[in-house]
Amino acid sequence: MAVKKKSQNMVTSAVSLKSVENAITVLTDVAASTKSAIAVVSKEKKKLVLETKRLVKKQAVLMKKKKIAKAKLKTDASVASTKAVKSIEKEMLAIKKSVDQVVSSKSNMLGELKALKDVSKRAAAYAKAVNGVGKALSSPKKKRRKRRTIKK
Repeated sequence: MAVKKKSQNMVTSAVSLKSVENAITVLTDVAASTKSAIAVVSKEKKKLVLETKRLVKKQAVLMKKKKIAKAKLKTDASVASTKAVKSIEKEMLAIKKSVDQVVSSKSNMLGELKALKDVSKRAAAYAKAVNGVGKALSSPKKKRRKRRTIKK
């Protein structure tokens, strides 16, 4: 029996050109989308930074209140003063939990933001290089002058 040879698929110029154009389009789209993603993540990071500052200030105020309430508890050991100290401590624990959550999400976001910036930088550099090469390839070929030979 005769074995058929596998025919190799020929790549046409139209298919090649289309794939190159698609790759360039994808590259520019990635550069644009990462830029917008960086803007969104940066905005979210700023919100988390403000939230952290607000919670830390609230925590500092509660620390002062707790100190005052404990001093009052030492002088007047009534039920109301013990309840005040316990309620302040509960509030502080709740704020501490929320601060921990915000800090962990902020650290995750910082990692994501750094990765996005790296990707954006690479995509922009590649897009710029491809555009430069495209311009160089599309410009007309320069004619070279013949050198004059000196007769002796």
